[in-house]
Amino acid sequence: MDHPGDTMTTSHQIILLAHGSSDRRWCETFERLAAPTLHSVEHSAIAYMELAEPSLETIVSQGKETGTLNFTIVPLFLAAGRHLRKDVPAMIEELENQHGVSIKLADPIGQNPQLGDAIRDVVMQELAGTIA
Repeated sequence: MDHPGDTMTTSHQIILLAHGSSDRRWCETFERLAAPTLHSVEHSAIAYMELAEPSLETIVSQGKETGTLNFTIVPLFLAAGRHLRKDVPAMIEELENQHGVSIKLADPIGQNPQLGDAIRDVVMQELAGTIA
């Protein structure tokens, strides 16, 4: 697993992308959601589209410095709205041109049916806790 300061070159990095907020509590929520992936998937990081650090540009720049040339962005968004249809693709194009890397944009996490199962499980746990 990558740790700050590692100089090991990797050919691919996963980036979990959240919108971002100036409210640190908001960011902490996404950092908790990302933690299992960050601990289990080598060469993974969380980045924010705007209003928080690390930014997408920061993560790609750091990756390039250690030799990473391929990135996959997994958006922590429920659906593909304007940000994922226009803003993020424009950011990707600029980053690819600026850093000479390849960046794939995956579907938003909300399109994965497993998220619906996870929501159901949370609801069932809540119901189990309220039924005496």
